[in-house]
Amino acid sequence: MVVIRLARSGSKKRPFYNIVAADSRNRRDGRFIERIGYYNPVASGSAVGLVVNAERLAHWQGNGAQLSETVSRLVKQASKVAA
Repeated sequence: MVVIRLARSGSKKRPFYNIVAADSRNRRDGRFIERIGYYNPVASGSAVGLVVNAERLAHWQGNGAQLSETVSRLVKQASKVAA
């Protein structure tokens, strides 16, 4: 099953997450199919904290991919900001 989830990167105490479509059997930070966006929880000032490619997200959801709880919350947050 394909799941859209966060893959952690960045350095110690400075997390940075890629929003990826990955097989649910792969590790959190392991192999993924496609990078859909990113989330930077420590973004400051004019830095962009959340970017999601809505077109690719809709494509994967149309193909049966499930969103993780955190990604679902972030997508809702991004749609509120965009509107």
